[in-house]
Amino acid sequence: MVVMILETVPRGLRGMLSRWLLEVVPGVFVGEVSARVRDLLWDRVLREMDFQGRACQVWSTNNEQGFDLRLYGYEDREVVDLDGLRWVCVRNTQWARAAERYDLK
Repeated sequence: MVVMILETVPRGLRGMLSRWLLEVVPGVFVGEVSARVRDLLWDRVLREMDFQGRACQVWSTNNEQGFDLRLYGYEDREVVDLDGLRWVCVRNTQWARAAERYDLK
């Protein structure tokens, strides 16, 4: 299963995705596609977003958590892998200042 969440993207992009996935609510797409199609859809989304908007893709896979994910356009979030588990790290202002001070970006 694949879930894609799109925010502030061109309307035509949502129309393109609705050919492959079901749009259950505006900007949230769900479906069952192969890994190759999933990756091609992600590449197409990134190309057509033209560096604006945000996208998240989550899919089921054979790991401890049962899923994997990737994000694009979220400046306050980052996917972190810790011992095979994927976590979404939410950065706040204090973290950003510390990262700049110690060059942790």
